[in-house]
Amino acid sequence: MVTPEGIEESLQRIRPFLHVDGGDVAFVRITEDRIVEVRLVGSCECCPMSTMTLRAGIERAILADHADVRRVEQVR
Repeated sequence: MVTPEGIEESLQRIRPFLHVDGGDVAFVRITEDRIVEVRLVGSCECCPMSTMTLRAGIERAILADHADVRRVEQVR
């Protein structure tokens, strides 16, 4: 079962890559439908590549660790 602590552990592994460009990601919540909501912050917030960062980096890292997560969505 996915937990907020487990999601934070997954995010900790991806954060160094975001920090290089002045960005970060904040965990918001896990919905009842097993969708993880995150908020991109810093330079990631307005980056034109943020969708790619979300899908190819953040979502991929979370799904690799948590098979029960359906997807990752960005919230503002």
